[in-house]
Amino acid sequence: MILLVAEIECFFYEPHSLKEKRAIIKKLLHRLQKERNVTVAEIDYQELWQRTKIAIATVSSDYVQAERIINQSFAIIDQFTELERTITNIDRY
Repeated sequence: MILLVAEIECFFYEPHSLKEKRAIIKKLLHRLQKERNVTVAEIDYQELWQRTKIAIATVSSDYVQAERIINQSFAIIDQFTELERTITNIDRY
């Protein structure tokens, strides 16, 4: 069994309030869960309106499949023009 966990820090350009940031985060997390069937959560910087840190986790019996799911999740994040993915770390368990 392979567990991959990715921690992604993002910078926001468009939101000017926490309310606007949270709307984008909610939309992003919902899309990741729906399209990639991953576990995802905002894990840091909840009170900053220009930064966030989210975690994505997936479990698979095959490392290549787990890595593919994580990379597809990165592609979804990169499609959001309201934010920029900055620091990305992947841990294998």
